[in-house]
Amino acid sequence: MGRKAADTRGNVRIARKFMYARLLLIFVMVLAAFIGLMVRIVLLGKEKGDAYEKKVLAQQSYVSNVVQYKRGDITDRNGNKLATSIKVYNLIIDPKLVLSDEKFLKPTADALNKVFGITQKKLEEILEEKPSSHYYVMEDFKHLGSKSVNNFEKLQEKNKYIKGVWFEEEYIRDYPYSTVACDVIGFCNSNEEGAWGIEKENNSSLNGSYGRRYGYYDQGLDLVQTVKPAVNGNTVVSTIDVNVQGIVEQHMEKFEKETGSDNIGCIIMNPNNGEIYAMASYPCYDLNNPRDLSDFYSKKKLAKMSEEEKLEKLNALWRNYCISDSYEPGSTLKPVTVAAALDEGLTAGDKYYKCDGGQQVADRYIKCVAHARGGHGYTTICQALMWSCNDVLMHLGSKLGKTTFLEYINNFGFGHRTGIDLPGEASGAIFTENTMGPVQLATSSFGQSQTVTMVQMAAAFSAVINGGNYYQPHVVKEITTETGAVVSSNDNMLVRRVITEDTSKLLKSYLYKTVSEEDGTAKPARVKGYEIGGKTGTAEKQPRGQGNYLVSFIGCTPAENPEVVIYVIIDEPYVEDQAHSTYATEFASDVMKDVLPFLGIYPDTSKANQKKNKTSKSKIKLPSTKDGRFIEAPKGGFSNKDYGVAGQ
Repeated sequence: MGRKAADTRGNVRIARKFMYARLLLIFVMVLAAFIGLMVRIVLLGKEKGDAYEKKVLAQQSYVSNVVQYKRGDITDRNGNKLATSIKVYNLIIDPKLVLSDEKFLKPTADALNKVFGITQKKLEEILEEKPSSHYYVMEDFKHLGSKSVNNFEKLQEKNKYIKGVWFEEEYIRDYPYSTVACDVIGFCNSNEEGAWGIEKENNSSLNGSYGRRYGYYDQGLDLVQTVKPAVNGNTVVSTIDVNVQGIVEQHMEKFEKETGSDNIGCIIMNPNNGEIYAMASYPCYDLNNPRDLSDFYSKKKLAKMSEEEKLEKLNALWRNYCISDSYEPGSTLKPVTVAAALDEGLTAGDKYYKCDGGQQVADRYIKCVAHARGGHGYTTICQALMWSCNDVLMHLGSKLGKTTFLEYINNFGFGHRTGIDLPGEASGAIFTENTMGPVQLATSSFGQSQTVTMVQMAAAFSAVINGGNYYQPHVVKEITTETGAVVSSNDNMLVRRVITEDTSKLLKSYLYKTVSEEDGTAKPARVKGYEIGGKTGTAEKQPRGQGNYLVSFIGCTPAENPEVVIYVIIDEPYVEDQAHSTYATEFASDVMKDVLPFLGIYPDTSKANQKKNKTSKSKIKLPSTKDGRFIEAPKGGFSNKDYGVAGQ
């Protein structure tokens, strides 16, 4: 047993020595192989250093960036682009790539200098500043046109050593017509997000979705890319007619230069569907540079303004007077009161009312426009509109009573927003049954005390003369894809019926006589070859008795079957005697004469029509006030006391 144990221990020792010898041999072999590999790498590095450097760089130079979508266009109703996005390019330098081979610097610098005037010294400064960067934006070379980009790329094609320069695509918003329809179109902020007008209201439709560009540099240090394309935004087709809009703005500019006012607004719309052909106020601003105040204030004044003051001025400039400002409309509201009384069966066309110059209502004596001459005498409701008789309208208001009167006022859209597809709409202010007393009912019947907006008034008047249908006013006709497929349409915007067709028919005949008859207050609205219907307005502003007025005209043509409504407001014209609606009426006449053919409405050239609608060629000749029929505001105001305004 002892001998066997000794033999076993001897065998174990021999086995261990053999194993250690094998392990040592393996280690020596691995070490020799490693040394050989290192020697080989060094030799290869010397022989093929450039090739290996390229492979390493290719692995380390993976790039990924956003592909910008094109924001959708805004067009007028005829396809003319009112807003579009133009592709531009930003110059990008890849310092790390330029520095990867000494052969790249000189050719790249020469090409940059030749096309863009960038010196080699400037390039070297960039390389020194950002040696490890793959993305350096040349701030002075942003928004480049395609011509210079193409010129540089041609040089790149000719010389393979021009490296580390590429062009990032971007879009900038452009407004081809500059100031035209600025109140309606609006503009974008620096992030291409809508900040006002259609741009803001339809921002989600106009925006598309970003794409992505993935890439890496291959062995030749060329950028190999895979692109997930962006999806461009939809096109917004507006109801605006750029020709009609432009004509309106030209006439505004002319009026402001020749006469001037605190403000002027104009709406032209289709009364049969609520589409707005033109909407403008003064002054207009450049949509391509909406924050530039230099056209309105001197350098000296601008230098004195704080940033808060500048922002206040800009907000006032951008404000859309036609939808954002409320005011007392004056006599343009009278057709609504007359329509309500007719619809309720409380009056008739052959009924006479005595106008003796005014009425005592509660503790107020409220004057008619004919107060100075003792009133209009016995007057029909047609003559009440023709002569703008406040006394008759107060009679009608009293017959209606505040409950029924306010019901019609609400149904015609006053006191709440129309829902027009634009931001910033005001609601105006009307009385409630709790706040309306006899005085408020009397003055509201002829358009004082309650406040409205221009778009409310235009929509309400449209319902009066289109058969009694109230349509929601709108400035967007449809939204389409880039290829023209319709996404949504605003064809049917009927909200409700407000009066009967018979009532509407009567009102159209009354409004036509208000323009066509020699003693109608709207006589200056005539346009040669057209049958015009309409109503003038002269509203006394707060504080009462100061001689400050807002004058207006609202009308339609053809009078029997209206296709177009025009509404004009001139707020405090710069004249000594403001209380003449003629300023607004003649403005409307001049505009209609120029725009109606663009809307496919042509004059009747028959001799009978020419004679019936004979017009004066004189410039703003105020009608005679000798018999008091052509004035709409009594001297000293409508009342001997202030009767207040709803909401104040």
